[in-house]
Amino acid sequence: QLQLVESGGGSVQAGRSLTLSCVVSHLEYEYRMAWFRQAPAKEREGVAAIDRDGATRYADSVKARFTISKDNAKVDNTEVTLLLQMDNLRPEDTAMYYCAAARAYRANPSLMIWDYNFWGQGTQVTVSA
Repeated sequence: QLQLVESGGGSVQAGRSLTLSCVVSHLEYEYRMAWFRQAPAKEREGVAAIDRDGATRYADSVKARFTISKDNAKVDNTEVTLLLQMDNLRPEDTAMYYCAAARAYRANPSLMIWDYNFWGQGTQVTVSA
């Protein structure tokens, strides 16, 4: 059973940067991974995804500002750290951010919520004007 633990959220002013981290452990297969966010009274939306081969996909609202990446934390590939570098943050980026993962049978950096079945607990990002 995968375990996902996020960190790195906080409160910043518009135009500043934050980096979110998610340690994904107990990996056994190939996985796609992604970051989602959910603002109050809004649906959860995909922000950035990275598939098993490293291909990425971004929501239009964050393109050229956010960068998703992953680092193998262990030589045996049982743990990776998923990162989301967020630059030039805007007040509309304020949300709870979640990392997600799913076993990948083919390359597909999906931003669809139904393509993921493992979720972290979330980390809050607040951007003030």
